[in-house]
Amino acid sequence: MNSKKGKGGGYFYNAAPDTISLATIMRLMEGPIALLPCVSLNFYQKCEDCIEQKCGLNKTLVQVRDQTLEILENKKITDLVIS
Repeated sequence: MNSKKGKGGGYFYNAAPDTISLATIMRLMEGPIALLPCVSLNFYQKCEDCIEQKCGLNKTLVQVRDQTLEILENKKITDLVIS
């Protein structure tokens, strides 16, 4: 995605919409897809006072992240079009 300021400006795609995944758009607009920073692939941050290997919440949210990414990486912008 790219943007242009001023009259006639806005956001526009700099690639074909059928090649842009929903995960890419979500990361650009919202940031991390993961619900916690300690499970993020692109925006990882260790939680304070947490031992990730023993954290049940971490293990569960890794599964949530992986399932969410599987869906969002395989859906393209053109999949949102209602005909």
